[in-house]
Amino acid sequence: MLDEAAIEHRLANLEREVAALKQKNNNDSTSDNWLNNLIGSISDEAAFIEALEYGRSFRQSDKPADEGD
Repeated sequence: MLDEAAIEHRLANLEREVAALKQKNNNDSTSDNWLNNLIGSISDEAAFIEALEYGRSFRQSDKPADEGD
């Protein structure tokens, strides 16, 4: 098992890392709402547009045909 000094050293390292992550998160956050940071971020990507088309065609294929007037 680890001795007390090794545990203290590891704990101190973890606390420094957590503090650094918190600081980075605070600096990166330009908006209170995380969704605002994502909106529009991939809308011009070809793969995104292709995925939208696949979804649209899937939804259209699920619609029942007109059952006569």
